[in-house]
Amino acid sequence: MNFLAHIYLSQNDDEIKIGNFIADSIRGKKYKKYPPNIQKGILLHRHIDTFTDAHPTVRMSTKRLHKNYSHYSSVIVDILYDHFLAKNWNNYSDVPLETFVEDFYHLLEDHFEMLPQNVQRMLPHMIHDNWLVSYASIAGITKVLEGMNRRTQNRSKMNLAVVELTAFYDEFEAEFTSFFAELIEFSKQKLNELQHE
Repeated sequence: MNFLAHIYLSQNDDEIKIGNFIADSIRGKKYKKYPPNIQKGILLHRHIDTFTDAHPTVRMSTKRLHKNYSHYSSVIVDILYDHFLAKNWNNYSDVPLETFVEDFYHLLEDHFEMLPQNVQRMLPHMIHDNWLVSYASIAGITKVLEGMNRRTQNRSKMNLAVVELTAFYDEFEAEFTSFFAELIEFSKQKLNELQHE
């Protein structure tokens, strides 16, 4: 899953959200230098990724992309699934997406010193272009995929995946909806376990 899903799955705990958001930048046991709830957010992120990568529904989505994008398929699916979460946000939250995202940006700004350096560098761009809200539109997802492609020196061709998104839109959306319902329950259970360790 990509940024928006990880933040959403952190429930309403600010430190869990931060940990879940920065987790990809924290290697191995380096998470232990953070406060307890941020550690739990990092560990929750890792559990979510493991569950997602092994899930048969997600694999159906990645298989559709594998011929053209090889090992980048799973990265693309993470981004596409965030699109469906943002687009269908009202099904998952009573808080409007714009409000949820604005509150999260403020949270990151308030804890800026604690963020890994690469996240500190990324944050102004993320806020300026409002990535998390932009996920709701195809145009926004197109920009995200173009950015990801640039970061791979155009090797991944991820920008072209909008073609498959458009061609198989209903299939991807149905797979996301089915999978995300399971992921919500898994995340709640895992977070509960982490809180009681």
